[in-house]
Amino acid sequence: MNMRIVARLINLPEDRGVRVETAAHHILLVRSGSEVRAYQADCPHAGAPLEQGVVCDGRIICPWHKAAFRVDDGQVCEPPALVQLKQYPVEIHDGVVSVGDEALPSPVAPHTNDSRCFIVIGAGAAGSAAVATLRRKGFSGRLLWIDQEQDPAYDRTALSKFVICGEMPPQETPPLLDEATCHASRIHGEVRHLDPQARRIELADGRHFDYDAALLATGGEARPLDIPGTVLNNVFVLRSRDDAARIVKAAQPGSCAVIIGDSFIGLEAASALRKRGLTVQVVGRHEIPLAAQLGKRIGASLRQLHEANGVIFHTASEPARLEGHMDVTTVVLKNGHRLAADLVLIGVGVTPATGFVEGLEKAEDQSLKADAGLSVAPGLWAAGDMVTFPWNGQPVRIEHWRVAQQLGVLAARNMLGAQQVFADVPFFWTYHFGKTFELLGHPRHWNQLHVEGDLQRHDFIALLCQGDEVEAVVACEHQRAMALLSQRLKHPRKKAEVLELIRGL
Repeated sequence: MNMRIVARLINLPEDRGVRVETAAHHILLVRSGSEVRAYQADCPHAGAPLEQGVVCDGRIICPWHKAAFRVDDGQVCEPPALVQLKQYPVEIHDGVVSVGDEALPSPVAPHTNDSRCFIVIGAGAAGSAAVATLRRKGFSGRLLWIDQEQDPAYDRTALSKFVICGEMPPQETPPLLDEATCHASRIHGEVRHLDPQARRIELADGRHFDYDAALLATGGEARPLDIPGTVLNNVFVLRSRDDAARIVKAAQPGSCAVIIGDSFIGLEAASALRKRGLTVQVVGRHEIPLAAQLGKRIGASLRQLHEANGVIFHTASEPARLEGHMDVTTVVLKNGHRLAADLVLIGVGVTPATGFVEGLEKAEDQSLKADAGLSVAPGLWAAGDMVTFPWNGQPVRIEHWRVAQQLGVLAARNMLGAQQVFADVPFFWTYHFGKTFELLGHPRHWNQLHVEGDLQRHDFIALLCQGDEVEAVVACEHQRAMALLSQRLKHPRKKAEVLELIRGL
């Protein structure tokens, strides 16, 4: 094997990786004392440059979406990445670091004769993460993966950020897993009935499957808007690749779009369609969008960014009806205002997709009530938007894509016999007019806001504190700091301690 000199040991820091290029590969060098390891330089999830992240607590943290990999062997510890880093051989002589041209073989889990049947229902974020984890952890039994979509298991976060603005064709939405990784039998079908006592799943076409362990990961369904006119043409929700394709077809530059709902998805869609050249109006229930999650000052900063880019907000009234002949033409508000609309996108939230589940305890919002290990019945677990679970002493349901993945990983481990509880930091990112806003934590009780940077210029990092303790962090354009905090906030931190970490980068 050819070994190429790439660096001197003395020049390699220990708090971050260093990118080097050989004739064959882009390599990330990671130093730990006198040892150096070499990995692929870009994150396998979305290609983020890993040298822009951090190395802390024995982990390499991706700057973009906070995937975590073990320094020792490149194994994935936290999603959204679902596969390990490719590793390359390293030699060190007299302080000079050389790297080989060929990747080291990936470790293969020992094969065992496992007669069990595991079933994962749902091929979104939670289901995909569970399937990948089951195989990575060595499950060699029969694994069935059921989903309603013909071609499931793709990155839905790209739909509102990159697909409907025209930067990415719908059919090129990145897959979450390839066939070589999942090693599961994919089944296209709709689950009609689940019997937890008999451990049996029945599909709408009559097929049925018995299981030893199963995971419910069906996510959420778009909440309908109960007003006249929603059946008109060019009235959409955005939950799938097919939804995005229909929106792209209708979203002709110069036409008028009305978005009903000022959630993260609604505002991302506003940014995307405005970038596409449409006139965009948002009908929202809140004068300041996302104030409940981010606080009024940060919510106002986000609204200001949208208004500076031409988005028009209507917050004094709710929609009363949609009008048109065949195709929608007008959104009529309860205050009488009429908004021209060539297309309407409804984004007023989701409801847990649990209608087919009987005999299990449900919360008021119809999500399944799970224990701390995500179990909802013997041999049955639930993960993602459809589950309420105890976290930090309180029941929560968190509709974040990466949290769904984290829960899928946790459920898969417990299906294999672990007894773990959710101990990660919720993380969410959202993209508006070229700016990435990130949220770490699950803010609910904070009463103080400390801002480092400039909210109006959308270059800041803000601490949401309950007294002197940091409950959550919101940032724009501070991805490396957020990568570090994604690990350090796993334990309670005081404001002064977090500020020292931020300012030390």
